[in-house]
Amino acid sequence: MKAAQQNRLTSYGATSGAERKSPRTKLQSDTDVDLGNVENLVHASRRHGVTRATSGRRATKKGRRNVGDRKRHEKNSVMESTVTTSTQAPDEFDRNVPRICGVCGDKATGFHFNAMTCEGCKGFFRRSMKRKATFTCPFNGNCTITKDNRRHCQACRLKRCLDIGMMKEFILTDEEVQRKKDLIQRRKEEEAQKEAQKPRLTEEQRKIINTLVEAHHKTYDDSYSDFYRFRPPVREGPVTRSASRAASLHSLSDASSDSFSHSPESGDSKMNLSSLLMMYQDQGASSPESPDENGSRLSMLPHLADLVSYSIQKVIGFAKMIPGFRELTAEDQIALLKSSVIEVIMLRSNQSFNLEDMSWSCGGPEFKYCVNDVTKAGHTLELLEPLVKFQVGLKKLNLHEEEHVLLMAICLLSPDRPGVQDHARVEALQDQLSELLQAYIRVHHSGGHLLYAKMIQKLADLRSLNEEHSKQYRSLSFQPEHSTQLTPLVLEVFGGQVT
Repeated sequence: MKAAQQNRLTSYGATSGAERKSPRTKLQSDTDVDLGNVENLVHASRRHGVTRATSGRRATKKGRRNVGDRKRHEKNSVMESTVTTSTQAPDEFDRNVPRICGVCGDKATGFHFNAMTCEGCKGFFRRSMKRKATFTCPFNGNCTITKDNRRHCQACRLKRCLDIGMMKEFILTDEEVQRKKDLIQRRKEEEAQKEAQKPRLTEEQRKIINTLVEAHHKTYDDSYSDFYRFRPPVREGPVTRSASRAASLHSLSDASSDSFSHSPESGDSKMNLSSLLMMYQDQGASSPESPDENGSRLSMLPHLADLVSYSIQKVIGFAKMIPGFRELTAEDQIALLKSSVIEVIMLRSNQSFNLEDMSWSCGGPEFKYCVNDVTKAGHTLELLEPLVKFQVGLKKLNLHEEEHVLLMAICLLSPDRPGVQDHARVEALQDQLSELLQAYIRVHHSGGHLLYAKMIQKLADLRSLNEEHSKQYRSLSFQPEHSTQLTPLVLEVFGGQVT
């Protein structure tokens, strides 16, 4: 009895040995996996900082069950060299952990044909499967495969590939490889074509934009140092009805000097508009005399009148540097400025507008203006509420500086302003700038096709604000005790304004 059992054991051992020596050119059965070899691989991988969580048996069964689905997915995605298993160890996703080839221990480049391997073993497996090669181990069929000796025994190397889960079903056919190459080439050509078709600004357009940006920098001092030359702001005194209403507007507005916060350098407030147009130059601002000590309930009027007068001078300086503006007749220049200057001031003031507290911050705390301050200069919430709404909307557009200066120039060069004689010439200048603005948006705002329309809508909003400002100015100027606080330039620009 014992002899029979011994014979059966001997026979089984011989068979197993023969099976181990036979070449492996197909997926191995569960009982064929050399567990000792897998264990050695695990220990070797751990020494390199990687723990393999997949045995040959588990990968093989998983592969057989999902071959059809995986192959269809592989062909659809046209991917050959990076396929991920569902049993990857967590460390394999850590970019800082070295990746080791499961076949030879060399540095792995990713998952190839369902296993983490180096480029050499990836190519070896692909060639072996495509050729349907049959290898025979010259030794005992259990060679240790390393980076240095992986070429010595192809049979054991292929066996190792299969043991760690590499699958021939993930190998693309020659036709699929060619389709993949064609697809890559086609995409490269499409990208090159898109790059060539990208909108670009011409040299002339860039020059115009640079000129406008420079003009703005020369006429807008964001340090607001000249504000100290104005008659000082006086916030005390009786509270007007508009001022008391303004206090409740903080959640929506608490904003500053109407259109009155902006500027750079200063000029003589007693110069009239024609003189400024004919020879604009930077001068020291001679501040008007301090307010009448008898005091008006409009305590902020003297200060804001100086601020507006100063801002008018800066807008004139900006206009003189717009390409083509100087070529217009003096009459048309004056007509354009008189009608649009308050709108441009409102646009420029957006640079100092603060969304957090709805105020205009122009340097020090004494030059931080809220809605209540402007009501103390004679304006009401009929102007200030839509003004703050306009400033908020414009700020949220997040315009580039180039877009901002283009919008100011377009606003100024509107051919439909009262008193303009050469409509065609002014319109041609405005059209050129409008086309330039659209071109700039196409170049710098992908998907920003609505931005231009929103910017033009802001110009329409400014027309309404301009009209309301004119009404309130006329009401103010009819009162001698208030009109005497205004500067000659303000009286000239707004006194004969027609809207």
